[in-house]
Amino acid sequence: MNISGLCLFFCLIFTIVSCDEHDHRYEDGSEVVLWMNTVGPYHNRQETYNYFSLPFCRGTKTEISHYHETLGENILGVELEYSGVEINFKRDKPRTDICEKTMTPEAYDELTYAIKNHYWYQMFIDDLPIWGIVGEMDESGKSAFIWTHKKFEIAYNEDRIIDVNLTSEAKVNIKPNTVLKFTYEVIWKPTSIPFAKRFDKYLDPGFFQHKIHWFSIFNSFMMVLFLVGLVSMILLRTLRKDYARYGKDDDLDDMERDLGDEYGWKQVHGDVFRPPAHPILFASLIGSGYQIATVSTLCILTTIAFDLYTERGLLFSTAIFLYAASSVVNGYAGGSLYARMKGQLWIKQLLVGAFLVPAIICSVAFLVNFISIYYGSSRSIPFTVMLSVTAICLFIILPLTAVGTVLGRNISGEPNVPCRTNAVPRPIPEKKWFMEPNVIILASGILPFGSIFIEMYFIFTSFWAYKIYYVYGFMLLVFLILAVVTVCVTIVATYFMLNAEDYRWQWTSFLSGASSAFYVYLYAVYYFFFKTKMYGMFQTAFYFGYMALFSLGLGIMCGTFGYIGTQAFVRKIYSIKID
Repeated sequence: MNISGLCLFFCLIFTIVSCDEHDHRYEDGSEVVLWMNTVGPYHNRQETYNYFSLPFCRGTKTEISHYHETLGENILGVELEYSGVEINFKRDKPRTDICEKTMTPEAYDELTYAIKNHYWYQMFIDDLPIWGIVGEMDESGKSAFIWTHKKFEIAYNEDRIIDVNLTSEAKVNIKPNTVLKFTYEVIWKPTSIPFAKRFDKYLDPGFFQHKIHWFSIFNSFMMVLFLVGLVSMILLRTLRKDYARYGKDDDLDDMERDLGDEYGWKQVHGDVFRPPAHPILFASLIGSGYQIATVSTLCILTTIAFDLYTERGLLFSTAIFLYAASSVVNGYAGGSLYARMKGQLWIKQLLVGAFLVPAIICSVAFLVNFISIYYGSSRSIPFTVMLSVTAICLFIILPLTAVGTVLGRNISGEPNVPCRTNAVPRPIPEKKWFMEPNVIILASGILPFGSIFIEMYFIFTSFWAYKIYYVYGFMLLVFLILAVVTVCVTIVATYFMLNAEDYRWQWTSFLSGASSAFYVYLYAVYYFFFKTKMYGMFQTAFYFGYMALFSLGLGIMCGTFGYIGTQAFVRKIYSIKID
């Protein structure tokens, strides 16, 4: 990526409330661009192809005053191409020829295949999406029909475009070696709808604000209150008894203490702050979790404030920018944690922390992209975009992570634990099967998943079907609920482990929080087979590949939540002095 490309990328990101189509203001008679985007099967929304990959034809106009395509649009498979259709603001256009197309046998076969598979296409006028169906089969399923006339009804309010409606007319039976004449017309109508509400027609309040959605939020909130109260009551009462017992043990002499029963979390105070296994990986995961949580929070808040979902690819571009800019958070959290573990290979930890998540994403994206290129889909990522992403990783993410690591090591890198660590690790006694870390980890993910699985349905539907997710206030509430539930569950799980004299709480707390992602992925498998009509190798690989990335990111974030809460709990109980 060259310097001008980087500058353009950041300019596009920082102008969050600006738009691609200039400023959405037009003078009478000025040019209005009709962009042709993609075409693809209705039931496989992510399987898209260039609009002109089908035997459609362009209009006679060849020059336009501007063109645009952001990094987010490129990655999301947006392929805008000028239609060649002339549209002028507030100027009605009577029925006008676009072009004529001869149905060669190859063109006939391509169109017939597209119609049989329910292909839809997408267009844009002033960033407003327009969808239309390619054609339809007759009742016998033997003859294919295509609509050759497009009627655009465009509503305007003063100098702004508010609404666009497409009506497909002139249904024609396609046959080999015939000539099809494609036409269009434009009708302009005034409207009193304000510009700020022009995107409301694309939203679906009946779906996203259904009673079941409100009920699920209320149910999750009540579960949080119950869980927090239950955890507080159990732990406070149990810990009070523990402190009383340990306080009584302190009054005994050495002989009586040796003959007594020694068990519980207090017995591992000399090992509980021992660094976990694989400290570089652990610190890098925690740093990445901080970064993902920061990006998620900022994206949700920014979208609530600026309605980023109304601009094509803007939310995704914003997420890329925020991820790159928040790398300093990753470096600070991971670097300081690794320093507190007395790690010496800090440069290696820096590199692992900076590239752990991007490397995983790029690996999955490369495999999916390979299949996408084989199918000729518009979802294939161009080589120039790959270079852009590489440049962002090398020249933005890595330096900011290095800055954060240096700050973290110098500001909060000194070990500060309330208990001294023994030189020799204490042997871990045998325990019941249900107290084993693997069992605790799997069980811990059930409640956090239960608090979000209804929201997962709405998010999946918006991404894999024709819905636009806009209730980011709900998402913020669910995000906070998930964080609280994860912290509570991991604290309880850690207390049970420590009480069984198993001091390996760091990895267990992280994996206990992260285990909710395992259930999310299982739900994704169920959703694919029972809630979608997707088919084909491309769509299957695309779905399960990117759902794996989604689940992984969610798991790293929730694991970090679990570790943060558990770390505070462990430090608290071992820092209280018994009188």
